[in-house]
This record gives sequence, C-alpha cells and structure tokens, in this order.
Amino acid sequence: MSSPLRVGIVGANAQRAWAHDAHVPALKRLPQFTLAAVSARTQELADAAAQAFGAPRAFGDSLALVRDPDIDIVAVTVKVPEHRPIVLAALAAGKHVYCEWPLGRDLAEARELAGAVTPKSHVMIGTQALSAPAVRQAVKLVSDGALGELRVLRVFSPTGGWGAEAPPFYAYLQDKRNGATLETIGGGHTLAAIEAIVGPYVEVDARNSTLVKTVRITGGDEVVERTCADHMLVLGRHGSGCVSTLEVAGGISNSPFTLELIGEKGWIKIGGGGGGGFQTGWLKLETNVSADPTPDAAVPDLKGPPANLAECYTRFGADILAGTRTVPDFDDAVRLTLLLDRIDAASQTGARQRL
Repeated sequence: MSSPLRVGIVGANAQRAWAHDAHVPALKRLPQFTLAAVSARTQELADAAAQAFGAPRAFGDSLALVRDPDIDIVAVTVKVPEHRPIVLAALAAGKHVYCEWPLGRDLAEARELAGAVTPKSHVMIGTQALSAPAVRQAVKLVSDGALGELRVLRVFSPTGGWGAEAPPFYAYLQDKRNGATLETIGGGHTLAAIEAIVGPYVEVDARNSTLVKTVRITGGDEVVERTCADHMLVLGRHGSGCVSTLEVAGGISNSPFTLELIGEKGWIKIGGGGGGGFQTGWLKLETNVSADPTPDAAVPDLKGPPANLAECYTRFGADILAGTRTVPDFDDAVRLTLLLDRIDAASQTGARQRL
C-alpha cells in the first residue's frame, strides 16, 4: 500500500456540494492522504474541480476513476440513487470505499452493496458523527459504566433542510423514492449516534409527518410535491434498558442539536452541530461524572463540515494501514436501513415494531 493513501472523489464540484464543503478541506489537512483524482458528470465539470482542488487527474466518467490503478480509496459523494453502480465497480476493482450515508436507496440495495464487500477492501459508511470526539467520548463513558444503569435519553435533532423552500440541486431530496430524505439523512445520522451511545433499539413507535406538502424551488416559480416526511417522532426501547425519545425537525437552522442521557450515577449532554444537521458541525460534551478531557481532534482548528470528515478519514486510514476494522461499515449501514424501515412501518401502521 502506498503512502500517503491516494483518494479519488466521485462527485466533485468546484462550486458547491458535500465534497467541496467537507471532503476536500478535510483531506487537505491530513498528510496521510493525497487527493489523487476527481470525477464529475462531465469532463468540463471534472476539470474545473481538479483545478480548484489541486487534483492531478480529472474524469468525466466516474467508472474510469474507479478503475484507475493509482487510486487507493474511492470516496462516493454523489446523490444516493447513483451510489450502487459506483460502489459495486469500486469493490470489483479491489478499492477501499468511503460511501456517504445512506448507502443505497432502500434495504435491498444496502444489502446488495454490503454483500459485495470482500476481505481485500476496507469500507466505511459516512455516518460522520460517530467519529466526532464528543460522541466517541460518550460511548466510552457509557461502556466504562460511568453512568451506571441507563435510564432515559432525550434527543432533539434539527436541520435547515426540508423547509418550505429548496435550491434546484436539492429538489430530489423531497422524493421518498430517491432514498435521500429527512428520515434517512436527518433521522439516520441521529439514530446511528443514539445506538452507538445507548445500544441497539429493540422496540420502536413512531410518527413521521409531512407538515409542508409542497416545496418552492429557489430562483423560479417551480413547486414540487414533498413525498417524504419533514418531521419525525420516535419513541424507543433499547437492549440496555434505556428508553428514548427522538425528534427530528426539518426547516430549522437556528436551533442547536441537543442530546441528554440520564443514568443512575449521572448524566451526559451533547450539543452543537450545524445548519445542515448535527453531523455537519462541531459537538461538545458535558457531564457531571468523572471523565477524561474530550479526545483531541485530528485537526484541532478545523471547524464546520470538514471537522468530522477529518475524524472519519483519520480512523479509516488507520484501519487500512493496520489491517484493522473499527469504523462503521456497510453491515452497519444495513442495520441502520432496517431500523429506518421499522420506524416507517410503525408510523404507517400505528403498531409498535420490534427489532
């Protein structure tokens, strides 16, 4: 394996999008990686991204990037409906794969992609908050027994997305069939953190609601129908014995993420986040039990969307070089997709679902 690890980003754009906002700024600050190539929908867009990001190669065909022998890690940052062919091709080429969450449009796709992973490839699913120092410290405190028996967890998870208006490139997020919705993104990221801290859900009740049924597309008169929820309420019971409440609220960019866990010996609070959801900003942990300081960040002065991506890449690179497998992977993505399906079923039927 070469060093530094050579990353090819599928879905690069010189002006906007997640690769622009998070992946590239994170990679630029991590000497163990180098941005070796980018791809986009057209060669023109790819060339512009390569020039903006300082990548030596640009591809107008993402599958050509995937097959490039000088790429170690394929970072998949395109829209969710485009994940499947790229991930399958990358795994077939023996690449390591970082894929943004959600892994696929539905449970069948997630299972197919997880089933395609072979021992020669390391994979990571982009549930970024699981790599945030504050979340990792909370997981450690709970696993060490610092809170004793877990009792109650309360979470409020707002996001600026899924409000009354959306830019043209986010119109697809309103269609549930695309698999990139408030439930899967705002809900999925939060549920992953909840399960990491207090353990897997064993029962869920839920109410997913569409409060704003039509969405104005910025810059014109176009209006699209919203077929996904823009508000989630989840009541859960976990194998640890903890009971939890989760509210995911769309169209709210000026309120912080809040998580409060109460145990028999004390409490933990996590707050912060960003307008795009709690996983896009820095998080702070508070507790009334004895605890070591929050672990140092991979890049202490990095803020906003790149901060948690730098943590993800640092952990992923360490796994690849050491041959270990410690990061959230595609099997974890399948579990999370199944949980979301059960939550949707609870909301649709009004009946409690068991996992």
